[in-house]
Formats: sequence, C-alpha cells, structure tokens
Amino acid sequence: MKKLLYIGNNLSHGNPTTIIQLSLALKTENVEVLVYSNKKNIFFRLLDMCWGIIKNYNASYILIDTYSTANFYYTFITSQIARLLHIKYIPILHGGNLPNRLKNSTLLSKMIFKNSYINVSPSKYLYHEFSKSGYDTIYIPNAISMRLYPFTLRSVFTPKLLWVRAFDEIYNPKMAVEVLFELKKKYKNAALCMVGPDKDGSLQEVIDLAKTKSVADSIEYTGLLSKQEWIKKSKNYSFFINTTNFDNMPVSIIEAMALGLPVISTNVGGMPYLIEDGVTGKLVAKNNVLQMVNTIESIIENSSLGIEITKNAKQQVTHFDEAIVKKMWLNLLK
Repeated sequence: MKKLLYIGNNLSHGNPTTIIQLSLALKTENVEVLVYSNKKNIFFRLLDMCWGIIKNYNASYILIDTYSTANFYYTFITSQIARLLHIKYIPILHGGNLPNRLKNSTLLSKMIFKNSYINVSPSKYLYHEFSKSGYDTIYIPNAISMRLYPFTLRSVFTPKLLWVRAFDEIYNPKMAVEVLFELKKKYKNAALCMVGPDKDGSLQEVIDLAKTKSVADSIEYTGLLSKQEWIKKSKNYSFFINTTNFDNMPVSIIEAMALGLPVISTNVGGMPYLIEDGVTGKLVAKNNVLQMVNTIESIIENSSLGIEITKNAKQQVTHFDEAIVKKMWLNLLK
C-alpha cells in the first residue's frame, strides 16, 4: 500500500473540499492518505503540516495544495522539508494569481516548482502559464460526482440570478448588485441570490450598495450552504453569474454547468480555458456591468441560445466526473 500525505487547508466548513474529495477517492484504491491540517490557527496549522511530513518521512508522495496568497509560503516551507527528507512532492496549483507569483517571487517559485516530482494543474490556464515558464506540469482537473447534479433543461429563462462565492473583494460581489440594478430597469421581477460566507467584510458593502440602489428587497443572502442545499436552491434560478476579478477554475462553475444553468462570467484568468464563449457559456469583460446585463437579456429574449449553451456545457463537464479524474491520479502515482 502506498502512503500519501496531502498538505492543505482541511477546514471543510460543512462542504467536502477538494482535499477531502481527492483523499476519499484515492483511499478506495488501496492508498493510505494522511491529511494535514485541520488546525484553525494558521501558525499551528503550519506546525501540524511540518510535523506531519517529518513523522511520515517514509511517505511515497506528498500532495501540496498551492495558492498565490499567504498560503504560498505554506507550500514553500513544506516543499523544502520534503526536499530535505527526499520525499517526492507534487504541488497542486489552485491560485488564479499564481502566474504573478511566478514573476514576483522568482527564487522561491524555482525552489518549489523546479524541484517537484511534477506540478499538477486542475486548470488548463495554469497548465499553460506554468509550462510557458519552464515548469514540468500536467493537467488533471478538479472532480465532481456527476450523479449528484441533476441536469435541468430550461425552456424559458427568467431574470433570476444565482451567485455562489465567498464575499471577498477579489470576487467583486458588488458587480452582482449592479447587474441586478440594471436588469430591474427592464424586468421588475429580476432577483438575485448570493450564496457564500463573508471573508473580508465585503458582505456589508454589498448590503449597503443594495440599499443605495433600492434593490435590497430583491436579494437573498443565504450565507454558507451545504452542497445539497444550494443545488436544491438552484432550481429556482435561470442564470449563474461569476463576477470575479481573478480566477482559476472554480468548481462552482463546473457544478452550475452540470445543473443546466447558463454561466455568464467575467473573462479573467482561467475562465476562457473553462468556458468557450458562446458555446458552453458567455464571457464578458472584467467589471463590465452593462455587457453582462446585455448578455443575460439576449438569452432571456432568445431561449434557443440558452438551451444550446446549457446542452454543450453539460457535455463538456462529463469529463470532470470523479471516476475519470481518479484514473488520471492513479496513473500518475502508480
């Protein structure tokens, strides 16, 4: 039996994260997977990660969830301990802003990514960026269990918008309120549901903006929902909007495609690698409220466009099914 360490944030907040899903999938294939860490305090979490590596120096591989912000230094420290102990490590590239990290932290990036066994990118965007920078990288997408996402083919599209993300400035949640405000000029029944926890205080800014724009009564804030809860809620909506300023390959967009919601997203980071504009979704310029509004209106007024997009998107996301992705991981680790 192979022993595998998985280093990352194991704080699930009630929903299975990538670290949990992949660990469970590999455990079914006679692989021992030890996960670090579930410590809430960031200092103790780092200590737990480091001790986990030292304690399990006989591990076959270490998988390290890698992001572009402060957690980047978790990757640096744990990867260098793995090097000292001669353990093969595999960074899993998640952060949409990692290409900038490669430029701004050149030495640290080389120490991490040049010495890894291989770098794994769940998005074709980061695969392209890392390969271009000379780092050995392969593409293995994030997985979802397709059986959990019942596809609904909508024949009529209404101005009912679903937004699923943490309230964080980089995800530009206020743009969703602006889109709703513009839609209500033409569609009085327009509504917005915003699902996700408050991360940096942006929720209050969104609430204040909604009051200023007089659309507060048309917005529902659910807080964090379980996967099952927001999937159930999605049946009441016609569009999934993604307003982010930076992105990689959010699983929520894959999930929305699987559910039959047409995705309207800002054209940033990995989005054009996930969404083919006009084929599997629609892309608009970053922070361009009117372009997003016009795109939504075009589908409301021409339902055949929305039907075609959702059918194409459903076909595309079948490739993200966990059975297929698990095989890709097993071929890498065998």
